Amino acid sequence: MIKGDVAGRIGRMAGDSGPERVLVAASFVNRVGNGLFNAASALYFTLVVGLPAVQVGAALTIAGVIGLCAGIPGGHLADRRGARTVMMLALAVQAVSMAALVLVESWAALTIIATADQIAAAAGGAAWGALVVRVGGERPALFRAKLRTFVNLGVVLGTVGAGLALAAGTRGAYVTLILGNAASFALCAVLLLLLPRYPVLAAPPRRRRWLVFADRPFLAFTAFYGAMGLQYPVVSLLLPIWISEHTEAPRWTVAALFAVNSLFCVLMQTRIGSRIETPHDGGLAFRTAGLLFLVSCPMMALAAYTPVWAAAGLVLAAIFVHSLGEVWESSAAFALGFGLAPDHAQGQYQGVFGLGFSAGQALAPAILTTVVLGLGTTGWLLLAVFFAALGAVGPSLARWGMRTRPQPGVTAEAMG
Repeated sequence: MIKGDVAGRIGRMAGDSGPERVLVAASFVNRVGNGLFNAASALYFTLVVGLPAVQVGAALTIAGVIGLCAGIPGGHLADRRGARTVMMLALAVQAVSMAALVLVESWAALTIIATADQIAAAAGGAAWGALVVRVGGERPALFRAKLRTFVNLGVVLGTVGAGLALAAGTRGAYVTLILGNAASFALCAVLLLLLPRYPVLAAPPRRRRWLVFADRPFLAFTAFYGAMGLQYPVVSLLLPIWISEHTEAPRWTVAALFAVNSLFCVLMQTRIGSRIETPHDGGLAFRTAGLLFLVSCPMMALAAYTPVWAAAGLVLAAIFVHSLGEVWESSAAFALGFGLAPDHAQGQYQGVFGLGFSAGQALAPAILTTVVLGLGTTGWLLLAVFFAALGAVGPSLARWGMRTRPQPGVTAEAMG
């Protein structure tokens, strides 16, 4: 009886319908695999395969740049041929390409295989966004928040598993992690077979084919969200370097900040995100996120001027505030990124949205390590003001977006 109650509670947490639970399970499995691979990939190619770090970085950069171009056509294909079909094909390609990585012995092979993987990832990501809209039902914000909760939990579990394998340090351990990620793609594709075959939504008459490129409010939000995305490498890249080079905080603080960030997002995403449903809510949430980053960044900078244990406490407190900002920011992205997109074109809209975010992530390491680290404390303060300024635009963007949505019963050739 107790086991049944627990299973029922977990089922309710995962979704309110069968399709919701299927998509949550598929995403969770996929992210566990991602956690396994991401923690081990660079070390495998440098330490086990023996490729120079510069070559590994170049291969992954080339693959990432080429992959960026696949999101928009992949999303459009999902709109016209079905999001589930496109996503399953993308997952199948990723399963094969990931398994093929264990055969890599040269830079050229790594570049080719990684490029195939990134093209499939970009197309699949856009299709995933369109599929989330179809599955979300009447409470899309609540479903998306639950989905992100389980996604974060999957990454945490995968990373823990990777840590155990990496402790062994053998080729077999690394290969197991890579093949585990390949298996997660295959299992994710199989789980999607349990979803209904959602019919393709017909585009309204007299609408241009690539509607998203005429939607200026959506493109503006995409640019602002891509810029706000610099906050993610603040935790994964900038702060660890700052801690090691400029503070007296013990090195275990770096591991602790990752744990606090991940667990806080798991615990708070549903509680906060389920209340942010409309584009209006999203605009306010984007502003709130900017204000929270305005607080967290100076706290991180001040850790360089405090004694050892005070520095550790200040960093962890800053991560708490920063993680709260991340939850508000991701909730804003759901409300505006999905809410401004017409149902029949969710794929192409999510393709553009993903392109904007990925472009920001590609530029982030260079910006953070040169400008922010180069200026020291001043760089942190400028970064804080930058985030707050981006967030302040959120409510205005939301109002602009809603004003330019077509009214029911009104057909327009394009949105301006």
